[in-house]
Amino acid sequence: MTELTQFFSESGELSQVIDGFQQRAGQLEMALAVADAINRKQNLAVEAGTGIGKTFAYLIPTILSGKKALVSTGSKNLQDQLLGQDLPVLRKIIKKPFKVALLKGRSNYLCAYRLKNALNSSYGFSKEQALSLAKIAIWAKRTDTGDSAEMFGVPENDPVWYQATSSVDNCLGSDCPDLADCHVLQARKKALDADLLIINHHLLCADGSIRDVGFGELLPDVEIIVIDEAHQLAQTASNFFGIQIGAKQFNDLATDTLLEFFKDATDIPALRTACEGLQQETKALRLAFGVEARRGEWDEITDSPRLMAGLVALQAQMQQVEEQLAVASANTQALGNCYKRAQELVRHLSVVVAEDEDNEQWVRWFEIHKKSFMLSRTPLDISTNFQKFMRQHQATWIFTSATLSVAQEFGYFSARLGLENIKTACWDSPFDYASQSLFYHPRGLPQPSADDFIPRILTFVLPVLEASRGRAFFLFTSHRSLALAESLLQAKTAFPLLVQGSLPKAKLIAEFKATDNAVLLGTSSFWEGVDVRGEALSCVIIDKLPFSSPGDPVLKARLAAMEKNGKNAFFEYQLPNAAIALKQGVGRLIRDMNDRGVLMVCDPRLLKRAYGQFFLDSVPPMRRTRNLADVQAFFQDGKAST
Repeated sequence: MTELTQFFSESGELSQVIDGFQQRAGQLEMALAVADAINRKQNLAVEAGTGIGKTFAYLIPTILSGKKALVSTGSKNLQDQLLGQDLPVLRKIIKKPFKVALLKGRSNYLCAYRLKNALNSSYGFSKEQALSLAKIAIWAKRTDTGDSAEMFGVPENDPVWYQATSSVDNCLGSDCPDLADCHVLQARKKALDADLLIINHHLLCADGSIRDVGFGELLPDVEIIVIDEAHQLAQTASNFFGIQIGAKQFNDLATDTLLEFFKDATDIPALRTACEGLQQETKALRLAFGVEARRGEWDEITDSPRLMAGLVALQAQMQQVEEQLAVASANTQALGNCYKRAQELVRHLSVVVAEDEDNEQWVRWFEIHKKSFMLSRTPLDISTNFQKFMRQHQATWIFTSATLSVAQEFGYFSARLGLENIKTACWDSPFDYASQSLFYHPRGLPQPSADDFIPRILTFVLPVLEASRGRAFFLFTSHRSLALAESLLQAKTAFPLLVQGSLPKAKLIAEFKATDNAVLLGTSSFWEGVDVRGEALSCVIIDKLPFSSPGDPVLKARLAAMEKNGKNAFFEYQLPNAAIALKQGVGRLIRDMNDRGVLMVCDPRLLKRAYGQFFLDSVPPMRRTRNLADVQAFFQDGKAST
């Protein structure tokens, strides 16, 4: 452990490559705990408060161990940060050479075959789509990795990328004529050869679901698995251990089949008719759900003659596509692949639609987006499935995040993943919250259930925004509240308003940093994973305690199952889940030793309900006030009255 301790000392290796490096006891202690867990082959869950430096605290002992390791992050952005920022620093100070590879999901990599197919197809593309495909084709000639994130001419979220990338569904595998140029295959070869592999939770859970159904595996065997942002893992795993099918899968199958039809199956006109019919029935079912984007319980479908008729029609049309593809599948490998996809979609649709005999283990629900829908069958408890997955990966598991515990207890996190006999440790943030921050909770706040809640809290919020000179995140627990606040604030404040959804998230954050007095309005996606340091963000305002919507179909089913089993669903699930979400929101405020800021929570339940103390015990030890004058003084000269 002497070598490891030296890395984090005042005159150690990190101090030589990081300007202004300061030794942090928590960072060293966490690194030693990770090293000990690796040596003992003991699973470990670590909460490391903001500013601890948890990334280096797990990377350095992992690399020094010499064992093959995998790090799973909460997002592709964090993957890129590890590869592009953190690991280059460590290469300068770790003498032993180590190979690193980044592996993303298949759909992030250019597929030469599908791009060529799209460029040569007589299937109609719009002028904009054709231009984007042409740009991708030029980039394809010079890219080494094929990672779409490296291509600046066409945004990653542009739907046209579907025509230039592959998925598990449409990949031709070893039968692909462009296999020699396969970027996915190249990325996986690098992954197999790497000492340290960087992936994300979606890919990790996809590997688990593929292993579970017997179709092989995506990831190599490793000796260490580090789960960063581990608080997100249970939600991601829930999606993969269930079934999700929707408009995108049906439309993608129809589009891919039509591309192949015009190329190799024009002698089967019934195939084209079936696919165009599938597109029409998919659109019709989406329209039957109505305009509002929302989640709903399955009973809404069974109780609606129109929705049931649309679902039956979609099933019938999907079966027609399957039947026609059975005929066409002998023509080419690509059509044969479309046939297999159709069979899988028919099977999954049948499972989701059929009355579930084991309905105490699963919940069926739907979700409506602006132009699409999703039908889901989700397990109420993923712990058994996740434990099975962990047994398949016989490795030392390190789970870490800034928000794993609730009041220093890890029971909620451990229970969701079925973790037993796991060692836990918690290191608080090194920041001096008592002097760097102020927690403002004004008197006279309206009840969150009040119809005029948002207009009334704005009378409390506006003076705070004036005192902070903008420079604030105003975070909401619902899109509806955000939209109402935006409409009211337009006429009530001169500060620039940046609103979630008006620009891609990264651009919105960049504009916020570049503007010295902006107010950003956001919902759940801005509660975590956003790092704004310095004076640009000096105030975080939260409208309500972040309890999950009681109308969410998955939450309702989980709570009902817990109550049936004699558990207190509110205290064992809803409350800790909300406390962790609040900790994430609070974590946006103080990001380094020099940050200062005010946290404002507009929910009176914080002090008027017995469980309010539970939230207060879960956030950093800020100085608290109920007086606006303290807030004004804090921003005026940094010296608030007591």
